[in-house]
Amino acid sequence: MDTQQNTALTRALAEVPGPLPTRGVIHITIPHTDRFTVVGNHLAQHPDLSCTAVGLAVLIQSLPQGTEISIKALAARCKEGEKRIAAALRELEAHGYLQRIRHRLPGKKVITRTVFCSQPAALMHPRRPAAEARTGSAAPAPAPAPVPVPVPVQAPAPVPAPAPVPTAAPPAPEAPVAPPVLPPPPAPSAPAFMPRVPPPTAPKAPRRPLPQPRDLTPELDRAATAFLGDLHRHAPQFTLSEDDVRRLVPGVAAWLERDARPDSIRRALTDDPPHPLKHPAKLLTYRLTELLPPAPPGVDDLAALARPRVTVTPFQTCDDCDRAFRSPTPGHCRDCRETRAHRTAYAQAAA
Repeated sequence: MDTQQNTALTRALAEVPGPLPTRGVIHITIPHTDRFTVVGNHLAQHPDLSCTAVGLAVLIQSLPQGTEISIKALAARCKEGEKRIAAALRELEAHGYLQRIRHRLPGKKVITRTVFCSQPAALMHPRRPAAEARTGSAAPAPAPAPVPVPVPVQAPAPVPAPAPVPTAAPPAPEAPVAPPVLPPPPAPSAPAFMPRVPPPTAPKAPRRPLPQPRDLTPELDRAATAFLGDLHRHAPQFTLSEDDVRRLVPGVAAWLERDARPDSIRRALTDDPPHPLKHPAKLLTYRLTELLPPAPPGVDDLAALARPRVTVTPFQTCDDCDRAFRSPTPGHCRDCRETRAHRTAYAQAAA
């Protein structure tokens, strides 16, 4: 029998307005009336999140308040394993969608609260006042009305008369009035909300260089080259090119110089890689730099650790009464020394 066709989808496709595209996806949009969640394109089309992280974020956003979203609880809901879920949660936490906070209850019990933000970029902008949010935008402040400044009026020149006629004195000119002093503009108030997440345009700290050994001997070079060339046998996704091997040899040599065992280095570099692993050499460079073990202590450092910090006075045995007492040198205990002093004083007094 032929494959059964979805006639409902075919009818809906015929009702799509406008010409259909010759390639790519065709959307049949049906409005939701219940059981739906609004997801922003910043999450659905995030360029740096994996599809597992995006799907897990949509699932968490659709769950009601108070739902358990631990790694084991999410693994019971999804087909992905606990490792992939843990890696996806770390991705969401790195991009600000998820945050895990340790909280101490009054009974000294510590719990972990998981907070999910549907739009972390909105936290980077200060909140607007409530009246401004209701009106949509704040109306511009009216410009201050100009204050009229009176202009001094000069007296008109006297007109000569044919005969002196007594007249009133000419009006005196008005004194100029100083313009009013306007108060200084108020200082801009601090934003109501300070961003916790740095903006994407913030300058990033420079990356630390790959560790270098103190002396790259031929033995260290051969051992590091053999280690990197054999890495794909233990982890097939870490297949390196010859240029990558030569570039990473000093980092592995620095680990070997610090008495790190090859199996320990292999576990530290290849354990729990991201899926899919697109750039194994970049991941190895990061882990060789950030997980570098400390240098082993020298002979002088170990001697300082073995040296006693507190000087202990040894025990001695009294030569007269055989009683034990603490003293740096052998001799007599305190009671015997006092008895000897009394005897000496008595003998001197009798003489």
